[in-house]
Amino acid sequence: MALSIGIVGLPNVGKSTLFNALTSAGALAANYPFATIEPNVGVVPVPDARLEELAKIDHPAQIVPATVEFVDIAGLVAGASRGEGLGNQFLANIRETDAICEVVRFFSDPDVVHVDGKVNPSSDVETIKTELILADIATIDKALPRLEKDARRDKALAFKFETAKKVLDGLNEGHRARTLDLSDEEREAIYDLHLLTSKPILYVANVDEDQVTAELAEIDGCAPVPISAKIEADLADMDPEDAAMFLEEMGLEESGLARLAREAYALLGLQSYFTSGEKETKAWTIPIGAKAPQAAGVIHSDFERGFIKAETASYEDYVSLGGEKGCREAGKLRQEGKEYVVQDGDVMHFKFNV
Repeated sequence: MALSIGIVGLPNVGKSTLFNALTSAGALAANYPFATIEPNVGVVPVPDARLEELAKIDHPAQIVPATVEFVDIAGLVAGASRGEGLGNQFLANIRETDAICEVVRFFSDPDVVHVDGKVNPSSDVETIKTELILADIATIDKALPRLEKDARRDKALAFKFETAKKVLDGLNEGHRARTLDLSDEEREAIYDLHLLTSKPILYVANVDEDQVTAELAEIDGCAPVPISAKIEADLADMDPEDAAMFLEEMGLEESGLARLAREAYALLGLQSYFTSGEKETKAWTIPIGAKAPQAAGVIHSDFERGFIKAETASYEDYVSLGGEKGCREAGKLRQEGKEYVVQDGDVMHFKFNV
């Protein structure tokens, strides 16, 4: 699934350094505003220890993890919604992503210039929030005359017009569209406005090296992921054995980027099911709540069109019973039909007509 999460924040908060560590893509990381103009895109593996356990059973030729796409978007500044600092272009880049990862500067390095002259995480978060809200207000203000005209012509469209006005009121009060008390029908009605503040969001606190294990206060009602972009950049240059030793010395079980990749995957409303055999053990990405035919279609559209059934075992049964043969003998290999809602970690094999 080609869902993406945009990395945003003020200039010089460590977005590109974080992106480089995530993807090893070599995006330009420089100590001046607007070092990133065109968005850089990187596909990042989602760490999943279950793949290794499946591989111990099936001894595949390769292991293929799920992935999430990160987009490194240039720094926003106050006034971006009015075009300051190439703001219109940057806001358009955010609009094309499915979710937002906001990097907030907590680190205190005096050699890295802060765009406002001082480190103030709460102020930085408020600046970005305000710019996204102002951009959405402009979007609705522009759309309302058309929506009102459509509502007069077609009563069925009046609901969309009224919903847009309701959301505009909430935005003018300083609330993100995502936090407003809207029904599923109301959210669907304004979906095509592609409001920036309707996107799910997670926060990364880019901290000093001695803060990576610290408990941080919530940001805008969300628990931030503490990461030292400097540490992650160092880890990216190490071989796996040295990286593991370095993490142990830091008192960390895993890198911050591993946690971030998983958090981003969950933020996008995604989960994994597995296929496993001699050729490969692979995590396939589906939306939470997807049914078996939709899951089959991720492998190939023919699988969805010709879907008959899915031979399915839970991950726990597959591992504890030694694979497909053990599940079959124990009666734990289920035959699931078109209405089956796939569970995270299911190990599946599809039957289909060509």
